[in-house]
Amino acid sequence: MKKRSLWLSACAALVVSGALAGCGSTFFFAGRTLPPSGITNRVLIAIQNPSALAKGALQFVDAFYDIRQSYNDKTASFSISGYSGALPITIQNMPEEQIGAVYGSGDGSFTTVNYEKEATSGTVTGLSGLSSSIFITRNQAFVFAANQSSHLFTVVNQSTAAAVSLSLPGVYRVSVNPGGSVALAFVQNSNYLYYARELSAAQTLAYSGGPGTWPKAAMDCEPQNAPTWCLFQAQSPDATDATGNYYGAPLVFDRPVKAVFSADGGTAFILNCGPECGGATASVSVLPVAPLIFLVGQQSGLLPCDSTPCANSSTAPMRTIPTPGGASNALVDSSTMYVIGQKLEPDGLFGGYLTLVNTTSKTASAPVSISDGAPGGPTRMILADDNTLWIAMTKCTNGERFAHGLAYGCLTMYNTSSNKVVLLEPYIGDATGLAAVTGLHKLYTAQGGQVYIYSTTDGSSIDNQYVTVTGTAWDVAYMDAPTDGDNTVY
Repeated sequence: MKKRSLWLSACAALVVSGALAGCGSTFFFAGRTLPPSGITNRVLIAIQNPSALAKGALQFVDAFYDIRQSYNDKTASFSISGYSGALPITIQNMPEEQIGAVYGSGDGSFTTVNYEKEATSGTVTGLSGLSSSIFITRNQAFVFAANQSSHLFTVVNQSTAAAVSLSLPGVYRVSVNPGGSVALAFVQNSNYLYYARELSAAQTLAYSGGPGTWPKAAMDCEPQNAPTWCLFQAQSPDATDATGNYYGAPLVFDRPVKAVFSADGGTAFILNCGPECGGATASVSVLPVAPLIFLVGQQSGLLPCDSTPCANSSTAPMRTIPTPGGASNALVDSSTMYVIGQKLEPDGLFGGYLTLVNTTSKTASAPVSISDGAPGGPTRMILADDNTLWIAMTKCTNGERFAHGLAYGCLTMYNTSSNKVVLLEPYIGDATGLAAVTGLHKLYTAQGGQVYIYSTTDGSSIDNQYVTVTGTAWDVAYMDAPTDGDNTVY
């Protein structure tokens, strides 16, 4: 009778949540097929060293009941079949496409996961060793990766199985826009920005004579005897863009580390890390996306210049928005951009801050104190239910709060409606993963190597004893989210 009652309540809950058209149906929202597990609110967990025989595993849990087993106890645990990567560190979550992409830092594997089948669907080939940053476009056509130790920016065209590695000393991060048409590269401790461009047949022929035949903005074109891709510097030595258009005074950045993109896809916001990355001033620079598009023949317009007036009357000056609280990560929500960073305090320590930037008026609010973290990252951000923004930090015991005996922790909940900050305590280790279980008012986190759950209504803890894992939990993702927007920004 107890199991029958639990089954009935489970069925009713699924109907109420809108996940199923009816109990026993093979489809749930957005026409998605009911997966083999029968679970419709799954949180995927990237686990390192789950056993003596495995360096990585992908398990998932039922986030409606917060249990690792099936509600009727017939299945003790669930996992993604076929996964063999080592030390998984990031999950790029794409629930609209019903896939995820998991990077294994132990072996350099980049594995796609089929959410519908709950199984891996292949590993990306052509990557150059270990990647310090890697992303796949939502249509799965291209993969872009930075290999800092080998100084290579790699492009993998999955439709043709062609891979090209472009030389860029010190490259360590890549940013790819949601539309899968812009790929930017960032060099550590540098004030320069780079963008990839696929070449037309005419350009391949024109550039085949080696560096002497390339545009001066080109850092590398490969393969050199018949190049198919080039990597261009946004600040060309002769003030011309990749197509030879003159734009005037070259752009000036201050330790750029990342780009985030406007909701309409037309603007790239370049995060200038400033003092926390060894520079002078933290800020956000505004660039049009159109000149940066890597797809052949789809570029338009010019890059801005950095003077007023610009030497080319067709070119507008670049807008730069100061963010004194730092700028090492950001999340765009409609016309608001939430920018986080670490501000250098008078005592020489760094403190975490959040700045709200209005992307329409190009103005910034006064910085708000949040959890401290490692200068320059890594950090994670995600929007969740109840008008909450969640921010995950690492190395939060090295900052201003801990040093002065103030309330501290690596996880911040910020209410975007009331503009109030809640710092969650006590400290339980680095926060490395966030998953917003939308509709259920929950947030799953990976903190200190374990899985924790919080209520988005007030930030209180939810019992996690039935979702804890063996090994080190490093990242989490809500597989059944309605949109790709439910994806950790890292």
